[in-house]
Amino acid sequence: MFKGHPKGLYVAFFANMGERFGYYTMLAIFILYIQSKFGWSTTQAGHVYGGFLFGIYFLPLLGGYIADNFLGYGKTIILGTIIMFAGYFLLAIPGTGEFFIYFALVIISLGTGFFKGNLQALVGNMYDDPKYSKVRDSAFNIFYMGINIGAFFAPSAARGMRNWILGMNGFTYDSAIPDLAHKYLNRTLTDTAPLEQFAASQNAHFAQLGDFCNQYITSISQAYNAGFGVAAISMIASLLIFIGFRKYYKQADVTHKQQKAEHNANLIELTPKQTKDRLVALGLVFFVVMFFWMAFHQNGFTLTIFARDYTVSTVSQGTAIIFNLSTFLPLLIGILGLVLLFGKNNSSKAKIIGASVTLISAIVAYFTISRLLPDGNKISPEIFQQFNPIFIVFLTPIVIGFFSYMRKKGKEPSSPKKIGIGMMITAVGFLIMVLASQGLMSPSELASKGGVSDTLRSPYWLISTYFTLTIAELFLSPIGISFVSKVAPPQYKGLAQGGWFGATAIGNLMAGFIGPFWDKWELWQFFLLLVCLTILSAIFIFSILKRLERATTS
Repeated sequence: MFKGHPKGLYVAFFANMGERFGYYTMLAIFILYIQSKFGWSTTQAGHVYGGFLFGIYFLPLLGGYIADNFLGYGKTIILGTIIMFAGYFLLAIPGTGEFFIYFALVIISLGTGFFKGNLQALVGNMYDDPKYSKVRDSAFNIFYMGINIGAFFAPSAARGMRNWILGMNGFTYDSAIPDLAHKYLNRTLTDTAPLEQFAASQNAHFAQLGDFCNQYITSISQAYNAGFGVAAISMIASLLIFIGFRKYYKQADVTHKQQKAEHNANLIELTPKQTKDRLVALGLVFFVVMFFWMAFHQNGFTLTIFARDYTVSTVSQGTAIIFNLSTFLPLLIGILGLVLLFGKNNSSKAKIIGASVTLISAIVAYFTISRLLPDGNKISPEIFQQFNPIFIVFLTPIVIGFFSYMRKKGKEPSSPKKIGIGMMITAVGFLIMVLASQGLMSPSELASKGGVSDTLRSPYWLISTYFTLTIAELFLSPIGISFVSKVAPPQYKGLAQGGWFGATAIGNLMAGFIGPFWDKWELWQFFLLLVCLTILSAIFIFSILKRLERATTS
């Protein structure tokens, strides 16, 4: 899997991992933060969430244009990392109002726009070399793992920081408290008994219930601010990696414009028709992926709300293992040790290392698991977002192996066909949520009853959805990025990667702006909408498959 790739890929891998750790630390708590701080409804929060994600994924168009025409890829990436640090730092400042937060989000979006597409264009340049061109799809799968390793640790970092700050102030986390506290302060809470019970369970001192509400809202807001501070620190790590190991990718850090200047304009150019055909093919793919990201990025929005409002908050010891990093991580490392131990082509040294890692991990896991309660272990809604990235890490080798096997048989699906299959798998993922939603009260009904559902679902419904969506993502996202790097006309490489993110931006905007349907419809109707839209998208891409496949060879 890792053989036959340039060293520059791994520099991009770790730089991307650091940046994505910061981003997903922020994203894991963003909706929870603005609802806890301001008491916003799902619709209000969804507009801000969708608008922010739109900026995050639309501004790579600007970043690509600047890199292609002025700064080059490396300098634009460095500038973007510095700007992102500034944005996360601003979010980490406690006590700020709405407009200050909006300003910080704009800064983060701008920095991400300079960073994301250009790093992918840089990786694509490495695989323009004929020596590496056959493993381009695999390269982007590996690159994608870097994103998700960072994303895996992000929710735990955010949760750990939140619990630490709350604990310092004498509070413990409960997802129901912020909403109840805001309703009490706004005089819209009809039954104060649940809030009084929560207040009695805390260690903080307060004179009246209103004081408790104000103190808790302030404390949890500061706890989330601290999580944003963690994101800012990760930007520094990403920047040091990218600058410190430049020698491994500098040969790929050249735009088409720079190449023309260096080679006295003797580069082979595409004909106007070839350029047009490729741009049209890219546009058609961008149209389809809008609907994937609209559905997929419910992970930070309605799926997180489902985890908070409709999923049990306490679990048994066996289930709690996968919700705590201290218990889950040793098990994951132990699995890697077993792979080294029993791998067919591994050396004796690798097998010894594997056996040692497995043994140590088993011992650590035993002691950490023994500290869990037999029942009643608390889980928090943001931690569900760790499952997608860890599934990515473990499923990527399987998917790469599957595609390699199909390639040897001469039956590997084309990149556009993989994208279509990914859309169908996405529909299956949300069909699971349709089934999970049966018999649950609607969000509007829930709000009228104080925000506490009478019926709660097992966390395995959401985990199953995340598992299915992960498979869909591996068929679609890294493959789509690879497709763009291959099909993009040379003079538009950075801009084309920006176009991929521009399509993602529109999908993210749609992800937030379907929030009103969540507030007005039954749950199963909302998720069925996502099923239908993703199936229609898959049908569309299969209908234009031959046109897309021709673009990769023109």
